[in-house]
Amino acid sequence: MTSTTASWTVAPEPYDSPVAAALWRAYYTEVSDRWYLLYEGRRTDPGDLEREIAADTGAELTPPTGRLLLARYDGAPAGTAGVRLLDAATAELTRVYLGEDVRGKGGAALLVAAAEDAARALGARRIVLDTRSDLVEARALYARLGYAETAPHNDSRYAEHWFAKPLR
Repeated sequence: MTSTTASWTVAPEPYDSPVAAALWRAYYTEVSDRWYLLYEGRRTDPGDLEREIAADTGAELTPPTGRLLLARYDGAPAGTAGVRLLDAATAELTRVYLGEDVRGKGGAALLVAAAEDAARALGARRIVLDTRSDLVEARALYARLGYAETAPHNDSRYAEHWFAKPLR
């Protein structure tokens, strides 16, 4: 499954490819630094950053129960989104990220729509996600795309908001 809009393409990517690894590092660095700057007034300790990136490999984002998607803008790697089945009917949306230089160019909605299609292809009828209060842009995106805030579906340490959307 590959989709294209204007200068955007979204296609499956192995979670452990060099480009996926580079985008995971960029994503994790940004959200970790945002949290530490907000709550502790500092950036993430480099050693902690390396341990956390290595600990969450993304291996669950592989078929038959998961998928990682890579967005490219004008051919250059620009972002990712992952889905994984939590049960036979529910997929979790994760690792939604666009590089700062391509934000505001329509890629986020395209990437989430492609992830929803991937979740449907895995058999999911519902998609869920969690995010933090400080990620206001993400919360606005999910609301705009039809996600409704729900009760918690996990006990993730950093989750403060949970969303769900039926997949028709």
